[in-house]
Amino acid sequence: MNDRWLSVVEISEYLGITRDSVYKWVKQKGMPAHRLGKLWKFKTDEVDLWMREGGANEEKSETKSKTKS
Repeated sequence: MNDRWLSVVEISEYLGITRDSVYKWVKQKGMPAHRLGKLWKFKTDEVDLWMREGGANEEKSETKSKTKS
């Protein structure tokens, strides 16, 4: 049963990124996260889908801003 909620530390280790990057991706890139009081929790299946759809790509946000100009 691997359907548990992960903490910021656990999701950062899962993805191989820093905790600061997790917070940045949640705020700036729409990484799927759920806030419980002061804590952020993550489901790996939601994060995996978001990653596969290119959610973490920096080029994605840059392309959007370039096409609007």
